[in-house]
Amino acid sequence: MPQLNPNPWFSTMIMTWLIFSLLIQPKLLSFMPTNPPLNKPHTPTKTTPWSWPWT
Repeated sequence: MPQLNPNPWFSTMIMTWLIFSLLIQPKLLSFMPTNPPLNKPHTPTKTTPWSWPWT
């Protein structure tokens, strides 16, 4: 079974991970988000009960 032979694919996998972790990942992590989340305090909404006309 050729799928169990790691010889041709192991080096490809290692090179791919090295390229991703050394070149692509720092570029992606250096981007600033365009809309950062705000630290607003959570204010609960005030609800009023519905007055049903038939009760």
